[in-house]
Amino acid sequence: MATHGMNDRIQKLRDISVNTPVHIDLERAKIETDFYRENDGKYSIPVMRAMVLKEYFSKKTLYFGDGELIVGEKGKDPQASPTFPELCCHSEEDMIVMSDRKLVSFHTTVEDRELQKKEIIPFWEGRTIREKILASMKPEWHECYEAGVFTEFMEQRGPGHTCGGEQVFTTGYMDYKAKIKETMDKLDWMNDPEAYDKNEELKAMDICCDAVIILGERYHKLALEKAEAETDPVRKAEILQIAKNLEVVPAHAPQTYWQAIQLYWFTHLAVTTELNPWDAFSPGRMDQHLIKYYEADTEAGILDDEKALELLECLWVKFYNQPAPVKVGITLKESATYTDFANINTGGVTPTGENGVNAVSYLILDCMDDMKLVQPNSNVTISKKTPQRFLRRACEISRKGWGQPAFYNTEAQIMELINAGKTLEDARRGGSSGCVETGAWGSEAYILTGYMNIPKIFQMTLFNGYDQVSGKQLGLKLGYAKDFKTYEELWDAFKKQLEYFVNIKIYGNNIIERIYAEFMPAPLLSVVTNDCISNAKDYNAGGARYNTNYIQGVGIGTVTDCLTSVKYNVFDEKNFTMDELIEAMEHNFEGYDYIYSLVTEKTPKYGNDDDYADDVMKQIFDLYHDTIVGRPNMKGGKYGIDMLPTTCHVYFGDVILATPNGRKAHKPVSEGISPEKAADVNGPTAVIKSCAKMDHLATSGTLLN
Repeated sequence: MATHGMNDRIQKLRDISVNTPVHIDLERAKIETDFYRENDGKYSIPVMRAMVLKEYFSKKTLYFGDGELIVGEKGKDPQASPTFPELCCHSEEDMIVMSDRKLVSFHTTVEDRELQKKEIIPFWEGRTIREKILASMKPEWHECYEAGVFTEFMEQRGPGHTCGGEQVFTTGYMDYKAKIKETMDKLDWMNDPEAYDKNEELKAMDICCDAVIILGERYHKLALEKAEAETDPVRKAEILQIAKNLEVVPAHAPQTYWQAIQLYWFTHLAVTTELNPWDAFSPGRMDQHLIKYYEADTEAGILDDEKALELLECLWVKFYNQPAPVKVGITLKESATYTDFANINTGGVTPTGENGVNAVSYLILDCMDDMKLVQPNSNVTISKKTPQRFLRRACEISRKGWGQPAFYNTEAQIMELINAGKTLEDARRGGSSGCVETGAWGSEAYILTGYMNIPKIFQMTLFNGYDQVSGKQLGLKLGYAKDFKTYEELWDAFKKQLEYFVNIKIYGNNIIERIYAEFMPAPLLSVVTNDCISNAKDYNAGGARYNTNYIQGVGIGTVTDCLTSVKYNVFDEKNFTMDELIEAMEHNFEGYDYIYSLVTEKTPKYGNDDDYADDVMKQIFDLYHDTIVGRPNMKGGKYGIDMLPTTCHVYFGDVILATPNGRKAHKPVSEGISPEKAADVNGPTAVIKSCAKMDHLATSGTLLN
C-alpha cells in the first residue's frame, strides 16, 4: 500500500498549478493564422485541419516543468488557455472584458491585445464557425436564443463531450496509422462515389497521427537536453526515464504503467487542441485500462505503490493545469467556470460483467483524497459486486466535505445505455463524463447541444406566448392565463409551446451539425473513436459507432411547483383566481402577501415526497422526454435528454420574471433535478424519494445537488 499524503514533488507541482493565474495564450492562434494565410484553399478541409494540428505541434513552445514526471501542456505553460479563432474570433472588446471581469477572468497582456487586433481578427473576421452559425439561423431562432429560451454549446466550442476507451491507453499512433492505411487500401475508387471524400478524411487522420508523434519526438529531444544539463543525479535519472518513455509513446503501444499514462496525456492534449470540445476529453475507466500495466510492472519489480500513486498525482496536476476554453456572452452565462469537467470513473464492472475494482482503483481513491482538486471530476461507480472495502474508503473521502467522489449506480448507467441502443458490452464499458452524462466511451459521438429553459416556456404559456423580459412575441398565440378554464387546457397549451420551442432548437441543431461536418471536421478525435477509421468518416459527420445528441432540461423543480401552484390553488382549491395570481406575479408579489404565503407555504411542493406535486413532475418529465427522445439527428443517430444545468439555472432565472410558485423576478430557477430553493422542508430522504419518481433510465443523466 502507498503511504498516504502528497510528497514534496507533488505539493510543489500542485502549488504551481493552483496559484498560477489563468491566462490567454495566443500562440496556437498565431501559428494557425499564419498557416491558413499561406495555405488557405490548397487542401481539402479535413486535410487542412490536420495540417494545422501538425503545424502547431511542430512549432509550439514546449513546457517541461521542474519535477514533472508526465510532460505536456496545451499552451505554453500551466493555466494557459489557447484560443480557437476558427470557431470564435474574439473582438478587441472581448479581450479586455475577459481579462478585467471579476469572475472567470482570463488575463491578457497589452501584447496579446495588439496581436489579436493586428493579425488574428483581420484574417478571421467573417470566416468563423460562430459567424456561419449565426448567419444561417432564421429570426425565430435568434430571438429565442437571445431571450434565453435555450442556449447553444457549439456557438463557441466544438462538439466532443466524449471519453476515450481502452485504446487511448493501449494503442500507439503507428498502430492507428496502420489501420488507416488498411482502410485506404480497401477504398473502391471504381464504384464508391464517396471514395474521394473518404480518402481525404483518412489522409487527415494519418496526418493527425504524425502530429502527435512529432509532439512526442520533440519532447524526447527536450528531455535529453534537460538530462544533459541536470546536475542532480536523482532528477537526471528521472528525466532519462522520461526520455526512454518517449522513445516508445506516443508512436507505439506503451510497455509500462508510466508510459500508458503518458500516452493518454498526449492524446488528451491533442484532442483538446484540435478543437475546444465541450467537457474536454476524459480517460474513461482508467483503473481498468491501467491495471495490466500495473500488475506487470509490480511483478517485474519496476513499480511500487508509492511510484504508481505519484504518477497518478502528476496526472491530476496536469488535468488541473488546463482551464476550460475562454467563453463570452451567453455561452459564458451557461457555464461560468474554469472547470472543463474531465471525469474519472473508478470501479464499476468489467466488459464481461465482473467486479471492476482493482488495485489501481484504490490508488485513484488515495490520489483524489490527497489532491483535493475540483478538476478532474472524480466519481466511483458502485455495482452489486463492488467490495465493501472500496465503498467504505470512498465514503471516508466523501465525508471530508470537499465534494468528491461522486457516487453512481453502475447497473443504472448500463441500463440507460442499453435503452439508448448500445450493446451490453459497450454499455459496461461506458459511464459518466462531464457532470453526470452517460455515454459509450471510445465509441460514441456524444453531443450536448444546449440547455432548454423549461420554466420560461411555461411562463410564456401564461402570457399568450409573449416574453415579458425581452418584450417579444416568441411563442405561439394560444391564449392568456385567464383564457384557460381547466388545468387540462393550460397543460395542452404548455405542451404545444414546448413542442414549438424544441422544434426551433432542433432546427438550429441540424444546421450546426452540418456546418461542423462540412467545415470543421475533427480527424484526430476520429482516430481515437471506434469505427471512424473503418467507416472512413469523421466524428462530426457520423463516423462513430453511436451518434447521439442531447438537449439538457433545466428548472424542472421550478416548473413543477409553478404548475402545481396553478393546479392546486386556482383549479382545485380555488384559493384565488388566475387573474389574481397573474396580478400578484406582475407586481413581484409585493403587496400580495396573502397569495404569496399561499403559494410558498400552503401549496404542495416537489421535493417533499408529496404525490400531488410529484405527479406533476412526472407529467412534465414525460412531456419533455417524449418531445425530444428518439428524434433523428443529422449524423444518423438520435436525440436524448439530460437534466442538468452547470451554471445555466442562474442565467435562465435572470430572464424570467416572478413565477406562480412565489419565486421572485430574476432569481435562479432550480438546478438539475433538485427542488426549488427552500421548497423542500421534509429533509433529504423526502427529496430523494421525490426525485426517484422520475424515470432516470429514460435519460442520459440527472443531477441532484
